[in-house]
Amino acid sequence: MSTKNHNQLSIIGSTEFVDVSKIKNIPAKIDTGADTSSIWASDIDMEKDGTLVFSLFHQKSPFYTGERLKTKKYTAKSVRSSHGDKQIRYRVELPLSLGGKNFTTTFTLSNRSRNHFPILIGRRTLEGVFLVDVAKFSVARPKASSSSKLSEELKADPYKFHQKYISN
Repeated sequence: MSTKNHNQLSIIGSTEFVDVSKIKNIPAKIDTGADTSSIWASDIDMEKDGTLVFSLFHQKSPFYTGERLKTKKYTAKSVRSSHGDKQIRYRVELPLSLGGKNFTTTFTLSNRSRNHFPILIGRRTLEGVFLVDVAKFSVARPKASSSSKLSEELKADPYKFHQKYISN
């Protein structure tokens, strides 16, 4: 637990708009269950001299600028994805503006094309700086898929439902 007085911490919601590098108003999910922050990156490549080269986001994203970022300051980390898969990801430091504060934080570079939010802010970025009010949000959350359809499918044929969704 942080030794900072809670009155000194900024309160943010479970979703926020953030700025990364020169890109403004990017929707981000605040995830206290995630250890590290992650950002959607594409065209990740390594030059022969060890320079890591990548683009933030992807051509399909409205936040994609096409700019190629280069750095020799990076590390690699083994990360367990939300699906339970183990992946090796590069970690880089990028400037971040969140909750009225500007600072540099570490992001893992990953393909977040299937995620609703192109950026995930984890607890290492939040610790000692922010409190998260889960009832507050700046970005409208996507509507959850209707559980009534699942309930109907379960009632219609429980065995088939189990085979389709639960059984390995």
